[in-house]
Amino acid sequence: MPVDKLRIAVLLPCYNEEAAISETIAGFRSALPTATIYVYDNNSRDRTVELARAAGATVRTERQQGKGNVVRRMFADVDADIYVMADGDLTYDPKAAPEMVRMLVDDQLDMVVGTRLHEVAEAYRGGHVIGNRLFTRLLAGLFGRSFTDIFSGYRIFSRRFVKSFPVLSEGFEIETEMSVHALELRMPVGEVETAYGARPEGSASKLSTYRDGWRILKTIGTLYRVERPVLFYGGLGALLIVAAVILAVPLVITYLDTGLVPRFPTAILATGMVIIAVLSFFAGLILDTVTRGRREMRRLAYLGHHAPAAPDEA
Repeated sequence: MPVDKLRIAVLLPCYNEEAAISETIAGFRSALPTATIYVYDNNSRDRTVELARAAGATVRTERQQGKGNVVRRMFADVDADIYVMADGDLTYDPKAAPEMVRMLVDDQLDMVVGTRLHEVAEAYRGGHVIGNRLFTRLLAGLFGRSFTDIFSGYRIFSRRFVKSFPVLSEGFEIETEMSVHALELRMPVGEVETAYGARPEGSASKLSTYRDGWRILKTIGTLYRVERPVLFYGGLGALLIVAAVILAVPLVITYLDTGLVPRFPTAILATGMVIIAVLSFFAGLILDTVTRGRREMRRLAYLGHHAPAAPDEA
């Protein structure tokens, strides 16, 4: 069916965005006239809710603080064919949305990420740029491939992505979880370069460089442990084996020379490390079977929904 016949939902998670929410809504209404715009307020203490309603958006509230909690609620509540998600702070360009939607439909994709291009230094702090590059490379190293901008909050989703995505994150690590979900299910995805602007006066970033960076790092580690248990626990076992061999070599040399084992505590420690290493390896094998079953269930949930029909299939 034609793109303008598809049900498009614009999802705007917000927290204290009165300086930008009205203009953000107007921008997406102009770019996607047929879309329904939802503003999910996350305990704002300013006039965000009042201004969003005045701008004609459907306003809902999520009491659990954190972007991940908001995304979980949005994906559960909203029924649409295509989902457009962006922050309500006017940093993302609404004019890029039609091109991203057309790419998702024409190429039968499940997610299109708006990679951020910024010309103003205030738009994207240097520490965040470096952190994004480091985490992007880390994700590629752990999962085999990645995206250009894994932390972009500007994304277009198909229905089958949204309804097969078990949101577990609570905060800003949600974008990392989305990226891993797409990679693990081998979903067709795309990227579009989009302008990224500075926040309007009166709007402040809610992202803490170090606190949220640590949470993101923990999330990547957890996802790697859950999605790659053989490599995770096998790697842990290999490290223990190496350490045990290093401890055991002097003991073996002494035994060959004297026929004695003078350091029983070291020998016991090395033996215990080898036992734990073997148990770790087998734990990885067992958990890999569980992970495979979970992945199959997500894949079946994914296949339970149709991709948006391309315009020439109407």
